Amino acid sequence: MQRPVQRIATIAIAATVAGLGLGLSPIPASAETYEELQQRVEDSTAAYDEALANVSQIQGEIDENEAKIAELEEQLPAQRDRAADSLRTLYKLQQSSNGIVDLILSADDFNEFIATITYLDRIQSKNMTELQQLADLNAELLEAEDTLSAKKAQADQELDAARQAQADALAAREEVRQQAIQQAYAEQGAAQEAIEAAAQDAKDGKTFTNASGQQTSVSTPESTKPAAETVAETQESQPQSEPQQQTAPIVSERDAFVNKWAPRIDAYLGGSPLGGHGRTFAEAAWDYNVDPRWSPAISCIESSKGAVCFRSHNAWGWGSASWGDWDTAIRSHVAGLAAGYGYTITPSAAQRYCPPTWQAWYSSVLAEMNCI
Repeated sequence: MQRPVQRIATIAIAATVAGLGLGLSPIPASAETYEELQQRVEDSTAAYDEALANVSQIQGEIDENEAKIAELEEQLPAQRDRAADSLRTLYKLQQSSNGIVDLILSADDFNEFIATITYLDRIQSKNMTELQQLADLNAELLEAEDTLSAKKAQADQELDAARQAQADALAAREEVRQQAIQQAYAEQGAAQEAIEAAAQDAKDGKTFTNASGQQTSVSTPESTKPAAETVAETQESQPQSEPQQQTAPIVSERDAFVNKWAPRIDAYLGGSPLGGHGRTFAEAAWDYNVDPRWSPAISCIESSKGAVCFRSHNAWGWGSASWGDWDTAIRSHVAGLAAGYGYTITPSAAQRYCPPTWQAWYSSVLAEMNCI
């Protein structure tokens, strides 16, 4: 039986985040604040998860109904044959009613009379039972088919709801990125000044004190484009698939994002204590809606990618925090970036993260982000 609803474990919209122009003209401000947009991301993602769970549950019910229909259809031919035999037997009994009366009246005694009546009743009862079973099977089949049709319609509605929720989430995510670009344009002068100062420090062989309190060499990015622009360029350079049809199976946008960024981050962190945790960084970046390169790059500046941590599993100079394992630490740090610093690195974020030496910190972190 052809299914209009495919088995679905995850779900997404085929559209990818569109890139913005690289000119220097400001981008119009959004009507929503960063916090409001992040809440939209959270709400629409929750709606998406709920719709996905409903689709999964309904798909299980569809599978049960289809299995039941297949079982009933398998039973029907034999039951039809038995019912046909029963009809013929009952017809013959009806046609030979006079003979049956004679048979009953010819009984030699009362016991034989009762036995004959009982025998005839059993014959009629058995044949009527076969006919009733056929009727019950047909009714059960019709009910199962009606239920299946309703469940498929319900699944289609949930798929539409999931698509809409995912579209809302992606739109909010993109609006956050646009706001980050707008912020970058607003801080363009400070960013250029920071990079130029860092370049001079690097030329002079100077070091700077990072947020962990350690001395770190200064580096400068090859590209000075805002990080919010460059993070999208890698996606835009990939061949794009054809837009999905409304009834096409849905592929998880989250999975596509994670599968794209996890190996890039792993390659960047290779050979370090944080090596092999690229998937956790990518998943956290999607879940908390931040630039996936940001946290790994900070780990390089603050602890040589986890090699020199001033507290347990704290590779980011993150206050006085410590953690028991890398995955928990990564998710906590990425969540903190989203809550306190925005989508990606900016001069203002650098000034909050590492106030005394923010220019060198900004330049060096941006340089590392461009390497991922």
